[in-house]
Amino acid sequence: MAEPTVIVPSLAIRPERSDPPDLTDEVQRDTSPPNGSASPPPRPPRQRSEEYSRSPSPPIRRRRLDSPEEVSRNHSTRYGRSPKRERHSASPERGRPVARIKPPSVSYSRSRSESFSRSPSYSRSRSRSYSRSVSRSVSPPPKRRRRAKDTDESVSPPSIVSRRRPLPDVDYQRALERERQAAQRQEKEVKPFDPKAEYQRLLDLRSGGTYVPPARLRALQSQIVEGNPKELQRLAWDNLKKGINGLINKVNKSNIRDIVQEIFRQNLIRGRGLFVRSIMRAQAASLPFTPVYAAVAAIVNTKLPQLGELLVTRLIIQFRKAYRRNDKPVCISSTMFLGHLCNYQVAHEIVILQILHLLLERPTDDSVEIAVGFMREVGMFLAKASAPANNGVFERFRAILHEGQLEPRTQYMIESLFLVRKNEYRDHPDISEELDLVEEEDQITHMIGLDDELNGEDTLNVFKFDADYEENEAKYKDIRDEILGAEDDEEEGSDESEVSSEDEDAEKPSEQKKMEIQDMTNRNLVNLRRTIYLTIRSSMDFEECCHKLMRINLAQGQEIEMVNMIIECCSQEKIYTKFYGLIGARFCKMNRLWKSTFAEAFRTYYDTIHRYETNKIRNIAKLFAHILASDALDWEVFDCVHLNEDETTASSRIFLKVLFQDIVEETGVKTVVERFNDPDRDKQAAFSGILPRDNPSDTRFAINFFTIIGLGAVTEDLRDYLQRAMEKAKESL
Repeated sequence: MAEPTVIVPSLAIRPERSDPPDLTDEVQRDTSPPNGSASPPPRPPRQRSEEYSRSPSPPIRRRRLDSPEEVSRNHSTRYGRSPKRERHSASPERGRPVARIKPPSVSYSRSRSESFSRSPSYSRSRSRSYSRSVSRSVSPPPKRRRRAKDTDESVSPPSIVSRRRPLPDVDYQRALERERQAAQRQEKEVKPFDPKAEYQRLLDLRSGGTYVPPARLRALQSQIVEGNPKELQRLAWDNLKKGINGLINKVNKSNIRDIVQEIFRQNLIRGRGLFVRSIMRAQAASLPFTPVYAAVAAIVNTKLPQLGELLVTRLIIQFRKAYRRNDKPVCISSTMFLGHLCNYQVAHEIVILQILHLLLERPTDDSVEIAVGFMREVGMFLAKASAPANNGVFERFRAILHEGQLEPRTQYMIESLFLVRKNEYRDHPDISEELDLVEEEDQITHMIGLDDELNGEDTLNVFKFDADYEENEAKYKDIRDEILGAEDDEEEGSDESEVSSEDEDAEKPSEQKKMEIQDMTNRNLVNLRRTIYLTIRSSMDFEECCHKLMRINLAQGQEIEMVNMIIECCSQEKIYTKFYGLIGARFCKMNRLWKSTFAEAFRTYYDTIHRYETNKIRNIAKLFAHILASDALDWEVFDCVHLNEDETTASSRIFLKVLFQDIVEETGVKTVVERFNDPDRDKQAAFSGILPRDNPSDTRFAINFFTIIGLGAVTEDLRDYLQRAMEKAKESL
């Protein structure tokens, strides 16, 4: 009876590195057919392929099995492991035949051009593959073969190991990177340390977002600037640029007063290009803050007009370039900034009309939109400064609206502009109350046209070495002290430091007596002037003000400071206020000390009256006129006045004109004539400069001056003297 057969699938499993064993001696195949015919001779072994690949399993074939014990013994001998236990065994009790038993079977296949199998439907493959399967059913899961631990049990022939291709040691790109890093290390070892290059590298890293310790930057800066004036100036330039940019970016309506003072502490003459560039960039980045930046520019323009002129020039150049390039956002920002500068009278209104004419000459949707936004900002100012021009602009808007060639959106914008004009620019004032910080008399207007040849001075934005750096810094320091009132830049210490210093002073009274500290920073003087100013501003009437001022503790010699503060506060008013004249008269009538102090102040202000503007000259003259008219101050103070063509200026003549006219208004011409004709010799000596009799030309000049201001009655005696002198001169000839 023939042995039962089972279906054994062959599953190809690729070994990791070892070559396949020789399959001719491993498995004994049953080559005899079922009918008992003679078996054919075995096939010769095929040559191995050069590449490994997973080949499909050979076709399923019926074959006879050896006994389970023999198969298990061969399996454990070859692969060093015990065969798997049979999960399903035949049960004789149930009458199942032995043919259903599926012991683990091992099959190998090797093929180069065809599979090593006797199935007629085998598949051809160009790769060499080996398979071993322990099969119990169709398509069992593949099992990974273990490597033989002992070299004797290894199935890989040594001939295949020698033919294995070696893997590359490293990646090619990685090798190049290692070579580059090695070259950099060698270069660092050979190349000396350059602080300047390292400092620039750190700056580049920080600009890219990398954190760099500030202590490291300061250490490199100290190495760079040591003994190198150019690098020192470059570092100062960088600090100046950072300081100006930081202050401009922090300014708003609430802190504009403090920020402007900090801006003046920077060297704006050297960094005027940086200031203008920074404020233009900040304005273009945040259009709602344009009024704030315009207020800052207006304040700086009152003290340093060259900065305001440069700002207006660059804005006009920027607008012209943007208009040629059809750059709408830049045109909007430039026109808005120019409009607010015109509101503060930094730029003349002629530039407004030129821009509007350019935009409305050939109207388009964009140009009309820019013009409408421009008129919202400057309409209120233009209506006050030039009403006919303002009406002409709105007539042009009305004509464009009637033509109907624009989009409905643009037409609606023009209609809304007419509504804004009807409401008298209620929501678009020219200057808001919080930013009205510049007096009208202090404003300096730059008349620059749109068609003028302009120079933006772009070289001011770039660092340049200055041979007279120290001298120029000292000059700007004097200018800064004059602008800020000679305030010390350094802040006072904290309260804790003050308390500690007081404790130390209390512990060492003997050393305090020996040491005399002299304040060279004028800190006490600044505080005194501030106290006097706040006292004057907080008083309701002149009597209360005098009472408060007399309670201020003044050191010896500080009386002149109080008088100067009263006169300065009076000069800062837009119109003269009698409040200050009453304060001065009350102080002069109080005692002789204050009278002599006001007399000294009169002489000082008359000598320096040319430094003041017309409105300030008028206020100061009215103040002294009230004091002289009330007889609180003696008229001997006129001994400093020499009324002639050589010793007078336009400012001094304006001062004398307002002074005498106010005295006449309060006392009358008759009283003034009596005072000048007083027989007292001291007074006549004091009036010798006002009514000169030593030179006929000076006498004629004084007569003409008093006649022009309406006080010809004062010069009657002087005219008789001049006539007698002319007659004597003719007789001598």
